Amino acid sequence: MDIDYRLAFELAPIGLVLSRNRVIVDCNRHVCDMFGTTHDDLVGQSFLVLYPSADEFERIGERIIPIMNRHGTYADDRIMKRVDGRFKGETFWCHVTGRALDPTEPHGAGIWTFQDLSSHRPVKAELTAREREVAAHLLDGMTSKEIGKALAISHRTVEIYRARLMRKYKASTTADLVHKLMGG
Repeated sequence: MDIDYRLAFELAPIGLVLSRNRVIVDCNRHVCDMFGTTHDDLVGQSFLVLYPSADEFERIGERIIPIMNRHGTYADDRIMKRVDGRFKGETFWCHVTGRALDPTEPHGAGIWTFQDLSSHRPVKAELTAREREVAAHLLDGMTSKEIGKALAISHRTVEIYRARLMRKYKASTTADLVHKLMGG
């Protein structure tokens, strides 16, 4: 039996995007539903339309390069933004995984998966771009020093952002904060 790869791509139970130089070349129905838009509205667009801010788009783009060069893949949990529909502009937690077809060109041709985590990890507070990045790393179990290294900021600066997150989420400890970030 022949497999219809186009149909498999379209009906995959996870969001799939083919990209080139951070521009969406193709995407499946799941991505369109997740971001509240249509295939025609996404194809040809920069991934920037899916980010809460241009600053986050740039920072994550820079962070991807050395990791892809080393491993050929990249994955993280991040806050993304719905594009259209009744939830336009709504932010949500999303697990993103990508693979460059040529690991030496991380932003060249690639395939990316998107998994909406909002059902078990809602965004409960308005966060700045940097707070979202620190929160994502805290969810990965990273220490302040590890987060500082990953974000190219001092661990003391990370601690300031963690303290802000704890106030916003009314958390008494880092473990409590992580629990609340996960939707607890």
